[in-house]
Amino acid sequence: MNNAQKENELKRLETLLARNMAQIAAKILVLSNKGGVGKSAVAVNIAVCLSQKGAKVGLLDADMHGPSVAKMLGFEGKKLSVDSNGISPYPVNPNLDAISMASFLENADTPVIWRGPLKMSALRQLLAEVDWGKRDYLIIDSPPGTGDEPLSVCQLIHNLTGAIIVTTPQDIALLDSRKCVSFLRQLSTPILGILENMSGLTCPHCGKNIDLFKSGGGEKAARELNIPFLGRIPLDPRIVETSDNGKPFIEIYPDSEAAKVIEKVCSLIDEKVRDKR
Repeated sequence: MNNAQKENELKRLETLLARNMAQIAAKILVLSNKGGVGKSAVAVNIAVCLSQKGAKVGLLDADMHGPSVAKMLGFEGKKLSVDSNGISPYPVNPNLDAISMASFLENADTPVIWRGPLKMSALRQLLAEVDWGKRDYLIIDSPPGTGDEPLSVCQLIHNLTGAIIVTTPQDIALLDSRKCVSFLRQLSTPILGILENMSGLTCPHCGKNIDLFKSGGGEKAARELNIPFLGRIPLDPRIVETSDNGKPFIEIYPDSEAAKVIEKVCSLIDEKVRDKR
């Protein structure tokens, strides 16, 4: 492909991307500054919860190197269909469709050995050539950190509705959250709030609450950084169990404390998004 052809292809993709994003009312980035905070599980369950409320939702796994959404939602290894409208995302339920880099790999062990430009190109194609259709939400699960993928999302989607920062209860969460906030502010991306995950464990025997990772780090970070605090999701071992089995936690355990917090967070997100429209 010569330079003129490359330029034409880029223009074609940018036109498709703008058209796709114009059909989606709210585009929300879910990110964290480090791994291991449960960000992907949070993104998946927020997407499922919003769809349960009747919203039309798309979920994009933007982690090129460690995609996990397909595993968590049970479509790992399943092929996606392609027609004249583009690539069809996987139908998770009647209101939720998802797509992940995992769907394009030969097998789960295949590594993605790409530098920044290739990752941005792949994200551009996922945003432009997937047939997202008309939706209320597009939830974008970003890999940890403030590198290529979240940067590309913020640059490619010019009218990003906002970002949710997922953190944990430790005091060090303040440092990690500060980096995410600085990153988002430099890119003029609205911040919907900080969500504290793994916030305490209720003993199944005595009912006592155990602060395995201390408590309050996320709320403290939100207060000191002057951004909204969305809530605390308690640590529930069944979240790991359901994720490994490809079943959304909020569907299997809707009456759990964690599911109730996720539902409240989704109501807050919906209110914030409506205010921005």
